Amino acid sequence: MSSVQSFAERLIANVERVIVGKREAIELTVIGLLCQGHLLIEDVPGTGKTMLARSIARSLGCSFSRIQFTPDMLPSDVTGVSIYNQATRQFEFRPGPIMAQIVLADEINRATPKTQAALLEAMEERQVTVDGVTRPLPRPFMVLATQNPIEYEGTFPLPEAQLDRFLLRIRLGYPGMEDEIRILERQQFRHPIETLEQVATVQELEAAQEAVKAVYVAPVLKRYIVDLVRRTREHPDVYLGASPRGSLTLYRAGQARAAIYGRDFVLPDDVKALVLPALGHRLILGPAARMRDIAPEEILRDLLERVPVPGGDLRP
Repeated sequence: MSSVQSFAERLIANVERVIVGKREAIELTVIGLLCQGHLLIEDVPGTGKTMLARSIARSLGCSFSRIQFTPDMLPSDVTGVSIYNQATRQFEFRPGPIMAQIVLADEINRATPKTQAALLEAMEERQVTVDGVTRPLPRPFMVLATQNPIEYEGTFPLPEAQLDRFLLRIRLGYPGMEDEIRILERQQFRHPIETLEQVATVQELEAAQEAVKAVYVAPVLKRYIVDLVRRTREHPDVYLGASPRGSLTLYRAGQARAAIYGRDFVLPDDVKALVLPALGHRLILGPAARMRDIAPEEILRDLLERVPVPGGDLRP
């Protein structure tokens, strides 16, 4: 796993030139890349959500596209549209902004559910269908969607089916005092994103994605993962628990986290570190829990304390 660890370290170190003091969030982003998943970045404005997406694209030399979601946006504004060319007397496909390797879906909860649904096929099937013609998306393909939790005016909640398509939910948060001072110093003359260089290739990413799949997960750990997810469905405060896709997320993300730490086997600590970002957005709380202002993270922390952690030798 040394090749995956080296790849991840180069990527993380490069992104840290732009995103200061948020190594954990950057690690989760790299885990999402290695798992070929999509990320939901939820936080207040100005914390670096857009810069994180641009930094990842620049570091890998990938094509980058930004979609600014608005209430009047149509699905064709995302996927593309067929336009009649009078000169050739044929319809020509004009690709939409979704046809890129790294796609930033900015303020995704400002679009109507109909437009949000246009992303479902792209995120799950890696393809778009316009006028009955299916077109594959470039590889690698990753959607980083952002939403601002404090701006409820003019927003639409994401459908449960779309929330479930996101591998992880990340929160950047405000930087610490020293980190914010470093941000001021780094941007005195120009933004670090302008000089950010490519440090890895798409071929290296694809090789790392394949290598991660070989990371060993002990049978007791698989049972631990499924036990955690099943208990979210049985919790009295949860109306709808995590689906089997939540179990798969913990499994795959655990493999990726172990690999970037240089291990070829998963530890319980890998699973525990990923439970909140992997399952927090998948729980639908019941009315009584919402009235008591209980957060999904509280329920997951409670489950982490209750579910027995497997021990013994977990190496292959």
